[in-house]
Amino acid sequence: MSQQTTGRPGWFEAHLPILGWGRRYQTSWLSRDMVAGLTLWGLVVPEGMAYAGIAGLPPEAGLYTAMGGLIAYAVFGSSRQLVVVGTSATAALLAGTVVALKPEDAETYAAYAAALVLLVGVLFVLAGLAKLGFIAQFLSRPVMEGFVLGLAIFVAVGQLNKLFGVEKGEGNVPRKLWHVVTQLDEANWWSFAVGIAALAALFILPRISKALPGGLVVLAGGILLSAVLDLSGNHGVEVVGTLPSGLPSPGIPQVDAGVLWTLVPAAIGILLVSYSEALGVAGSLANKHGYDIDPNQELLALGAANLSSGSLGGLVAGGSMSSSAVNDGAKARSQVSGLSAAIFVVLTILFLTPIFKDLPEAVLAALIIHAVSHLMRVTSLVKVRRLAPAEFWMGILAFAGVLLIDVLEGLVIAMLASLLLVIYRSSRSSVTALGRLPGSEDLYTAMVRNPDAVPLDGVLIIRTDEPVYYANAVSNRDAVRDLVRSTVPPVTTVVFDPQTQHDLDFTTLEILTELLDWLEGRNIEVHLVATHSDLVAIAKRAGLIHLGGRVHVAPTLTDVIAQLKRNPPAETSAADS
Repeated sequence: MSQQTTGRPGWFEAHLPILGWGRRYQTSWLSRDMVAGLTLWGLVVPEGMAYAGIAGLPPEAGLYTAMGGLIAYAVFGSSRQLVVVGTSATAALLAGTVVALKPEDAETYAAYAAALVLLVGVLFVLAGLAKLGFIAQFLSRPVMEGFVLGLAIFVAVGQLNKLFGVEKGEGNVPRKLWHVVTQLDEANWWSFAVGIAALAALFILPRISKALPGGLVVLAGGILLSAVLDLSGNHGVEVVGTLPSGLPSPGIPQVDAGVLWTLVPAAIGILLVSYSEALGVAGSLANKHGYDIDPNQELLALGAANLSSGSLGGLVAGGSMSSSAVNDGAKARSQVSGLSAAIFVVLTILFLTPIFKDLPEAVLAALIIHAVSHLMRVTSLVKVRRLAPAEFWMGILAFAGVLLIDVLEGLVIAMLASLLLVIYRSSRSSVTALGRLPGSEDLYTAMVRNPDAVPLDGVLIIRTDEPVYYANAVSNRDAVRDLVRSTVPPVTTVVFDPQTQHDLDFTTLEILTELLDWLEGRNIEVHLVATHSDLVAIAKRAGLIHLGGRVHVAPTLTDVIAQLKRNPPAETSAADS
């Protein structure tokens, strides 16, 4: 049941949503939220450590991210069920970005990673203050499907060396895969047995019972088996080793300004990917439970989460689809579940890190491979191929970029592919010829979609279904010319009905002037349906309406048709020009 509110929230409540839902919190929700928090802890601890491995950071970095992200989002977020922690996609993007800078040692790598996370946080906050909540629409979903599929395969292949206990390969995905294949004669089969058993358990346990915290069970089982059999000492299985205990001290990494500027493009890309994923999950949960989220507040909340995570040496924090689904499935009613999970994570950092000393790296690899397997949505791309071939090939381009080049380059390709799709769609003609519906006097529809529509002899009625601007003005002009040339009997009058047009940019004004000159040269009378007063005012200032004395303005299409019936234009047979 959703909470009902009256009136608009005040400034503090709008920007600190915890003040709103905290005031309305019902004590009957507490038991469910606490259980959901404990369930979340069982998921985010193993996943956080695994995602830290993807990012090339020590396992505790994932725990720091969970702690900072859960607390910050609970204070600033507008979703009741969204869980903001490390994610596989952003962890891979972080690693791809930092590796490209070629850090000289682990300390420099960690500094670059923290700087990137903090930069992402700053950009999130700036975007929120500027109310840029619409930017999630920038990335095409099919393009992102291709990119994420490539990213999942990239991450999975990158974990095979840990699974087989061989040295890590370099280069793109095919080269890394080939490196593992050529090293199989040196594989540690104890490591492989432990890893493959963990991977099998991760897939099987949810089928036995969805209530089982599969990740936590596998994590505990791997540690216990490793400690009992001394897998590291007796069989050479790589283990995590000692993790630092105690809470981390917040700080800002010392990074050159030149490095920061180098990180900006990647940070923007990570922001777009992370925000798109988080807003999609938050929106879905909000629709399910009957409340609204604020896209601009979500930017601020994700900014706060990343500033918190970055200052602690964590990963990029984003809205986790899997963790949010678990949280919702555990009947969480508010962000108290997230705060509860954060408390359990803090207790883990303070008291439980020594037990991870014997955790096999192969088990962490299994956790990572299992996590990214949920991102391998091949069926989504198959559906796109059937419904939107152009977007499918753009998605394949992003997919190939990740696999054959690298993650960062794949992200750039995905962003450029999305931009190309926007340009391609907006540059296409939106001109439609209208005809009168049979049996009506003033109902007109697109003739291309309704074969029964009847054109008016000598009159070409044109509607633009999308706004005309500099990117599509030429294609719309050419489409009008083609319609004039192909219409039989010859056109004596053109009627423009720009229903979606509110203004005109300079380039469009010039191209419309060219079109009116061309129509006047053919002795074709021009009428304009004055749908929007602002459009008419701009056209008058530009001299379009008074051009040659042959452009007539009427308030509605019905008025134009009535005027033409009273004063039909003379027929013309002007030559094409």
